[in-house]
Amino acid sequence: MSETADRGALGPLDIARVMAALPHRYPMLLVDRVEELILDRSITAIKAVTINEQFFQGHFPGRPIMPGVLIVEAMAQAAGILAVESLGLAGSGKLVYFMAIDGAKFRKPVEPGVLLKLEVEFVQKRSSVCKFAGRATIDGQLAAEATFTAMIADPPKAG
Repeated sequence: MSETADRGALGPLDIARVMAALPHRYPMLLVDRVEELILDRSITAIKAVTINEQFFQGHFPGRPIMPGVLIVEAMAQAAGILAVESLGLAGSGKLVYFMAIDGAKFRKPVEPGVLLKLEVEFVQKRSSVCKFAGRATIDGQLAAEATFTAMIADPPKAG
């Protein structure tokens, strides 16, 4: 039996568990819940997009659209949860930093009132560097996709 099969799946994970895995807080916390997390393999998470998001005040008045970079950030945060949980780093203070974003494509505008489903899987996993493939969908329709690489590191020391 594989390690993944031995360790199984987690979920759903509520906002308290999300906040335990990520250092992000309002207004930068972009994952509201995790529907399913298969250790060492994949995560499915949700971002509830509401008109109350600060970025909608200026992007764009009269036609609010979630910025593409924040959609990628939401996928990266889901990947961070996957990495932290899979590597047993929850509560360790370790951070997951972007190293590269490749092939980002935006297919459908993300507007207030939708549930943005974030589906991320490991492409490659090492002890400190991981590569992921992510997709963001709305009601089964692809809104955005990207591959990205992240490094797991200690937080910067207070100066």
